[in-house]
Amino acid sequence: MGIDFFISAPILIFLAIAVFGFKAFAVVPQQEAFIVERWGRYHKTLTPGLRWLVPFMDRIAYKHTLKEIPLDVPSQVCITRDNTQLTVDGIIYFQVTDPQLASYGSSNYVLAITQLAQTTLRSVIGRMELDKTFEERDDINRTVVSALDEAAVSWGVKVLRYEIKDLVPPQEILRAMQAQITAEREKRARIAQSEGVKQEQINLASGQREADIKKSEGEAQAVMNQSQGDKVAQINRAEGEAQALRLVAEASADAIRIVADAIRTPGGQEAVNLKVAEQYVEAFAKLAKEGNTLIMPANVADLGGLISAGLQIAKGQSNPPR
Repeated sequence: MGIDFFISAPILIFLAIAVFGFKAFAVVPQQEAFIVERWGRYHKTLTPGLRWLVPFMDRIAYKHTLKEIPLDVPSQVCITRDNTQLTVDGIIYFQVTDPQLASYGSSNYVLAITQLAQTTLRSVIGRMELDKTFEERDDINRTVVSALDEAAVSWGVKVLRYEIKDLVPPQEILRAMQAQITAEREKRARIAQSEGVKQEQINLASGQREADIKKSEGEAQAVMNQSQGDKVAQINRAEGEAQALRLVAEASADAIRIVADAIRTPGGQEAVNLKVAEQYVEAFAKLAKEGNTLIMPANVADLGGLISAGLQIAKGQSNPPR
């Protein structure tokens, strides 16, 4: 019996040392924290790494992860300010910042955060109308986060953000909203079309007005140019007529000078006398042919004297007194 005792004693000692070693050491993973109690009271918080414990006196009461934790908030029915039911669900992102408070501040901080998020969400949506809940989702999220973060301080938890995943109104409201959206879009389309027609009419009127102005300016310029052209034409015509008169006068003067020079030449006087006599006889002959009345000189018998008198007049003209 004594031999058996000495054989089993080392085994018992080894087992005691193994149990003591197992209880004396703890390995804390990264981003986690362990709460150690000694004799049932909080003793210390173990950070990541290999940590020493007093066997049978210390025990690990709580284990917390320090990572950001997503928490799904169950869907619930909320009543808006205009008495419309909305089915709302969301998700919370939080993180344990104080493991001691997370262990002793609340019996279940996860349940506390979830319930507080639901009640806060119902309160926020109850102050809004249906349309505002869709337009101000960011404001709803910020309000819920603010309320949760303020309450979660005593739980050792930091609420980082809250996001509404879905807002689902009743089917009747959905159909009414769809009809409203359709009517609003048709209204905008009609307004846009009318604005386009209005702008088109304005552009056409403006274009017509500018065209009329340009046309009137062109006509005024044409009239001005025409009047200036007529004035220039009249001036040119007058100058041409004056030049023609001068040329005719000069030609007549030249003809007279040529006749006068011809009369002064030998035999010129006789030629003039003959010409005058011919014209005199020719004139009486035309009078006799063209009318019934014959104009005769007072002394018809003395026709030779008349011719002689004419020749004397021509001679007197050709030999002016000096």
